Order: sequence, then C-alpha cells, then structure tokens
Amino acid sequence: MKKLLTLLMLAGVFTFTTVKVSAQDSTAVDSTVFVEDESFADDSFTDDTTDDTSAGTQVVIDDPDDMDASNEGFHSVVKKQFLAGGPAFMGIILICLILGLAISIERIITLNLSTTNTKKLLEDVENALTSGGVDAAKEVTKNTRGPVASIFTQGLLRMGEGIEMVEKSIIAYGSVEMGRLEKGMVWISLFISLAPMLGFMGTVIGMIEAFDAIAEAGDVNPALVANGIKVALLTTVGGLIVAVILQLFYNYLVAKIDSLVNSMEDASISLVDILVKNKG
Repeated sequence: MKKLLTLLMLAGVFTFTTVKVSAQDSTAVDSTVFVEDESFADDSFTDDTTDDTSAGTQVVIDDPDDMDASNEGFHSVVKKQFLAGGPAFMGIILICLILGLAISIERIITLNLSTTNTKKLLEDVENALTSGGVDAAKEVTKNTRGPVASIFTQGLLRMGEGIEMVEKSIIAYGSVEMGRLEKGMVWISLFISLAPMLGFMGTVIGMIEAFDAIAEAGDVNPALVANGIKVALLTTVGGLIVAVILQLFYNYLVAKIDSLVNSMEDASISLVDILVKNKG
C-alpha cells in the first residue's frame, strides 16, 4: 500500500507540473498568434475590408475570443482558472487533493480487502471445533484474511484459560483492529478542513492586493477591482471543491468502517456462543 500511495503522489505532482508548463506554452503561442493577426490586419486586411465595404458588401468578422471560448474544453477551462487563481495557493490546494485522494484510495482498497464472509467463517470454525478441536479451528482462522479472523485467532489462543479470558482477549484485540481500520482517517479530515481555509486565506490576500492596487492608482477602476476579486475568489472555489470531493470519500470510509465494526462485534458474540456450546 505504501508503494500505491507513493505512485499516486508522484502522478499528481507530475500532472500539476505538466498542466503548468503546457499552460505557459499555450499562453506564449496565443500571444504570438495575436501579434501576427494584428500585423496582418494592419498591412493587408484593412484595405480589403475597405474595398468590400465601398462596394456595398458587408464583411462580418468573428470575435477570436468567442471562437476560443467555444472551442475550449473542460481541461482547458480548469487549467486557465487554476493559473488565474495563482499558483501559490492553488498549488497547495491541489497537493491537498492529491494527498487526500491517495490516502482515500489506499483506505478503500484496504477496507475492501478486510471484508470477510463472517457467516461462512463461523460455520468453518464450528465444523473445525467439532471435528478437530481448537487447533483445527486456529488453522481455519489463520488461513482467513481480515480483522474478524484475527480476532477469532486471539480468542482461540486463550481457549485453555476459560471463556472469560476468551471474551477479554476478543474485546482487547477488537479495539486494536478498530484502530487499524481507522488508520489514515485523521489525515483525510485534516485535508478537508485545510483546503477551504487555504482558499479563504488566498481570497483575503487577493483582496488586500486589489485594494493596494486601487490605492496606488488613486482611482477606483472597475476593471481592476473586478479582476482582483475574481482572482481572489478562485482560491475559495478551489478549496471548497477539494473539501467536497474528499468529504464524499470520508463519509464512504466512515460507513465502511462502521459496517466492519458491527460485523466484528456480531461475529465475536457468535464465536463465544460456539465455544461455550462445544466446551459443554
């Protein structure tokens, strides 16, 4: 699982770097094309337009900005807004998303692998106790994957000390298994809280910079104010999006852990009943 976490982190960092570089390249290309189009319009296109207009023919020129906006895909729009929000705070928010998703995916895989068919396991343990005793039941639980089987193994190891020690061992080791199931959840919760706070911080800093620009200009320019507010609010939007995505994963993981814990408790009670019946 550590290898999976490392690969996901590297993939996220590589994606962030690629997006940033490609965005800079595309910005440079757009500037070059704009200059060429402007020179072309100054040299030759003006005369042609004048001639056609004088001849009574109306020439309709499409707005390049509208054409570019209609041809932009989702990836290009996200990249553009990401860079407009500022690479400092948006980059940190993206790192929170990458780390949160990596931990969430690792937890999902681990919890799914920890799921055990408790009904079948109890039947196998009961049959092993009837046919081969405690040693045969231990072999069944040791060869079964999951926290329920591990708890059964700890209980069977204390079988010679009485049912009370078996119950105490199951309760103690059940707490240990619960801690293992909840491993990494605190980090997901941290990123859920950290992402919007970073977004709000970026918004406040952006507003401060916008008002500084107004103070230096000595006049309230609507375009300057609107652009500063837009850039500032993009960080808040990014942080909220990251928090929403990670919150969905967090709630799924909490529900999965609760299901596994309930299964562990029910199976432990059934195991004690089986041991009491076979002992009698």
